Amino acid sequence: MPYPEMMIYGMRDELARLGIEETKTTEAVENAVKGTDGTLMVVVNSVCGCAAGGVRPGIAMALEQSAVKPDHSITVFAGADIDATETAREYFAGYSPSSPSIGFLKNGKLVRMFERRDLEGRPPFAIAETLAQAFAEHCSKAETANN
Repeated sequence: MPYPEMMIYGMRDELARLGIEETKTTEAVENAVKGTDGTLMVVVNSVCGCAAGGVRPGIAMALEQSAVKPDHSITVFAGADIDATETAREYFAGYSPSSPSIGFLKNGKLVRMFERRDLEGRPPFAIAETLAQAFAEHCSKAETANN
């Protein structure tokens, strides 16, 4: 049974306020993947403490501080957007389901993955730094032009 919306609204809103599109259905995830030219950041949000204490604040810091950013960013909520989360995870081939997690896709192919174990216990500034490096590596316009 999914989490009640009133319980997770604030957790959803943290990412929505950053301009990250909420994708609550399989169709919304598929449309975002197919409709994104360049890099798509897919955030699997969750109710856990590491999402609240590190991941969501780290994403905010990375987006605020980085000159280079993903062309589009979406989020699904594990435990609430059940079908959408399952669809997003289909793009994370080779990785076990974990939440929170962050994947970077180009042309529907996974190019970088951060699993819960890569994020858990890290302070927001460290997550932001790691994400900024991923942005620079996978989201640069020069790199996009070469592909």
